[in-house]
Amino acid sequence: MQRIIIDMDEVIADPMGEMIEWYHATHGGEVDWDKMLVGSWIKGFPEEHQDMILERLKGPGFFRHLPVMEDSIDVLRELNDRYEVFIVSAAMEFPNSLKDKLEWLMDHFPFLTWRQVTFCGSKDLICGEYMIDDHVKNLKGFKGKPYIFTAAHNLEITGYDRINNWKEAAEIFLK
Repeated sequence: MQRIIIDMDEVIADPMGEMIEWYHATHGGEVDWDKMLVGSWIKGFPEEHQDMILERLKGPGFFRHLPVMEDSIDVLRELNDRYEVFIVSAAMEFPNSLKDKLEWLMDHFPFLTWRQVTFCGSKDLICGEYMIDDHVKNLKGFKGKPYIFTAAHNLEITGYDRINNWKEAAEIFLK
């Protein structure tokens, strides 16, 4: 059975959307979408608030209640029937996220088991036939077929086959 490696943040979970919504509600501020293109969506927030945004990301509970990317549940359920699916997150950067992410996955993707989840610092050791991720740094060393999942911070990235949403992923993997 072929293996698909699937990232969490900005692929099946929407931390950026959650942070923007929280920022609008608590600070009434706007984000600069153009600044998000430089590799991190955090740069889209006003410079004087970027440390606060990062602290919120690092704090306990942030990753527990993130919105789910549209169509990801239905498509992953079907993928799980046809492929060996692993959710792989480079979560070690945010140690408080580990429990939150696992609980979030089990709530929203109950058809996956804990054996299908890997939290790591680097994805260089991960192997499979396909990887779907929003960061080039995770795709560069991958030996299988990489797909970049569209996110605000990677819109200008070229050189990878792109998946814009989960309906497109279904077209590629579930034909």
